[in-house]
Amino acid sequence: MRVLGIETSCDETGVAVYDSEQGMLAHALHSQVELHAEYGGVVPELASRDHVRKLLPLVRQLFQDAGIEASSLDGVAYTAGPGLVGALLVGASVGRSMAWAWGVPAIAVHHMEGHLLAPMLEPDPPAFPFIAMLVSGGHTQLVEVEGIGRYRLLGDTLDDAAGEAFDKTAKLLGLPYPGGPELAKLAERGDPDRYKFPRPMTDRPGLDFSFSGLKTFALNTIQQAERQEGGSLSDTTRADIARAFEEAVVDTLLIKCRRAVRQCAIKRLVLAGGVSANQRLRQRIDSMMEGEAGTAYYPRPKFCTDNGAMIAYAGCQHLLAGESEALRFTVRSRWPMDELGEGVSDPGL
Repeated sequence: MRVLGIETSCDETGVAVYDSEQGMLAHALHSQVELHAEYGGVVPELASRDHVRKLLPLVRQLFQDAGIEASSLDGVAYTAGPGLVGALLVGASVGRSMAWAWGVPAIAVHHMEGHLLAPMLEPDPPAFPFIAMLVSGGHTQLVEVEGIGRYRLLGDTLDDAAGEAFDKTAKLLGLPYPGGPELAKLAERGDPDRYKFPRPMTDRPGLDFSFSGLKTFALNTIQQAERQEGGSLSDTTRADIARAFEEAVVDTLLIKCRRAVRQCAIKRLVLAGGVSANQRLRQRIDSMMEGEAGTAYYPRPKFCTDNGAMIAYAGCQHLLAGESEALRFTVRSRWPMDELGEGVSDPGL
């Protein structure tokens, strides 16, 4: 089966063609980083308009790169949530219209399921079952994965996601957008022993996360350091704070992952989502899983952030299982993982 995947949940327009026998034929991505940089964050209306401008030209480029025609497709997959409603509607309406015009089935894909399954695109994919930690700008979740569409949510963030805390702390440090990667880069020069940040919710049982307090702790640390240094932080202090913050986030994620692996007695751990590209996190997780006699799996860096490849793969698996969407459809800004079995079609619309 050959499937076109479309991802437009936020600020990246991603498309890909996945073939169940030949693998990934081609993928293309347009990032809106420069568009939103002057605002210090994503502006939803601008994101939606840019998806409208870029999606169809990107699909044409994709077909050219893959050397295929639309007539060779067997289905279309599109992200239906969670995400920005306007952005989601662009991909969903275009994807569903294409499927109708080409006479092939369409399938709505959960954005986080796409991330969860992204490591399946690698040469050495994990076998089922496995534990997945989805860690991005909008989500920090631990999920037990028994198979395609068989997910059990183990833990979720109660407030800010890890990626969101990264971005907000980076902004406090005066780093450019997008802040997460910039903070990680700055942290490489930092002294890990100068500041000690808390590891939130690790002193109690459970697998939920909370990062809003850590962000506040970073703000208080920055303000105190500014008073001590006469109103402006030195480059050394900024790097030291970035390092302390990153170490706190990494430690927190690692502690919760170890708990989940032991609780479920599963020796395979998947890390996915934008924050999974963080090199310190990967090094610490690899070491932890080695100590647990297990293995960690990651998508390649370009498939950690939002992309069409993960949507094409996830959609292909659901279409192979005989699933498809009705001609009438909807999108969901919020879509809990434990509701995946309910789908997103709404015949009443």
